[in-house]
Amino acid sequence: MPTSPPAAEEKLLDVLIIGAGLSGIGAAYHLQERCPGKRYAILEARDAIGGTWDLFRYPGIRSDSDMYTLGYRFKPWTNPKAIADGPSIRTYIRETADKAGITPHIRFRQKAVSASWSSRDACWTVETEDTATGVRSTVRARFLYGCSGYYSYEEAHRPEFAGEEDYRGAVVLPQFWPENLDYAGKRVVVIGSGATAVTLVPAMAETAAHVTMLQRSPSYVVTRPGEDSIAQGLRRILPESLAYRLTRWKNILVSIFFYRLARSRPEPVKRHIVKLAAKQVGDGCDAGTHFNPSYKPWDQRVCAVPDGDLFRAIRKGRASVVTDTIERFTPDGIRLSSGQELPADVIVLATGLKLKVLGGMNVVVDGKPFRPNEAIAYKGMMLSDLPNFAMAFGYTNASWTLKADLTAGYVCRLLHYMDRHGKSIAVPRREAGVQPEPFLSFTSGYVQRAQHILPKQGSRAPWQVYQNYFQDLFTIRFGRIADGVMRFGEKGAMP
Repeated sequence: MPTSPPAAEEKLLDVLIIGAGLSGIGAAYHLQERCPGKRYAILEARDAIGGTWDLFRYPGIRSDSDMYTLGYRFKPWTNPKAIADGPSIRTYIRETADKAGITPHIRFRQKAVSASWSSRDACWTVETEDTATGVRSTVRARFLYGCSGYYSYEEAHRPEFAGEEDYRGAVVLPQFWPENLDYAGKRVVVIGSGATAVTLVPAMAETAAHVTMLQRSPSYVVTRPGEDSIAQGLRRILPESLAYRLTRWKNILVSIFFYRLARSRPEPVKRHIVKLAAKQVGDGCDAGTHFNPSYKPWDQRVCAVPDGDLFRAIRKGRASVVTDTIERFTPDGIRLSSGQELPADVIVLATGLKLKVLGGMNVVVDGKPFRPNEAIAYKGMMLSDLPNFAMAFGYTNASWTLKADLTAGYVCRLLHYMDRHGKSIAVPRREAGVQPEPFLSFTSGYVQRAQHILPKQGSRAPWQVYQNYFQDLFTIRFGRIADGVMRFGEKGAMP
């Protein structure tokens, strides 16, 4: 098991990264390459690299984005699988950290509990807790970089159901999958219709007696090829790095095109998606009922299934879909509002995530509590009136890493600017007349449940959170650092 360097030996860091997952390792790589003189460390609450991809161990765990865009810009994805499984992604992240020499900078089992900013000293003091011993210590850094994702690792959204105490089978949460769960030859009900549910159902159907996906309302589900034939063709005739870059750009352009098409012509796109689902599930499943959402495409994230594995499991009779609401659990399963009873030896609650802001840290700025829900996001990666702080927050309609990569590049540019001009403090200041709007426009339950804790976006640039890589590319990678909104100051007083 990795060990952490003793906190007592730590001097003032230039950058403290929170989280050793996909975003955190990417941020460290950019920092090493573009700001080689900066001293940094990474706090990781768990005892392993990988973040989400190390935490989630449920059957079939995989990405729902292609790895040519979810992967790092600087490290080609060479696995033939375009839609990759969790262990492959975890290995990719760890290999990146080890090869780049990032791993020795990681302080494992160190959870960031609170962060206090001092304008007098122009630095952050972060209180950490050893998750194994409970011992607390502090680390100081000039710049804080949040790469811990946006949902709680400790809690999932867990609704309560009437009659749960009567149920005699196993109830499982995907986020906390028990290693010894044996569902072979058993009847399984997966409650949910999102990315986790559509992943679990075909994976469990391989050995379970039968798997039923029970959904209150349908989601859009589309088939994507498990392997990218164009990528494989390019790899055969071009150098690895060039083939990877071309595939990456091809996939970026394709995803933007289809997203814009879906938003501009939602009804034809909806009909097409439902028609494709009907063709793939066969006559035994009513796609018009079970794969026909009431909302427009991309009002919520569209679920991708590699090589149509979910549809294939349904077509073969190993899985089925039921759209209904739950009246109560019974000793042997679930009774639905329609009166139908679903027998179940195992019930999986794929009912969603619980969001968390700033990794759950309590943040104080010059002695005053900072409330993220009162702040407005600057370019989707910093928060108004929060100095020397950036956060990795990816796209809802594309790969997370695309935005995380742009953010990491911006942080390096910002640090260079501050060094060149002798500035110790950088803080985006909210402008008069900027009206707050929801940070995310998604109607997904996990987003709606978290509106009261999420920051806002603004009614005009640079306070808007774009869900478009090209807009961010120009505003983040090529936009001016000193844009009049970002204020700079020296140690002693907030600008």
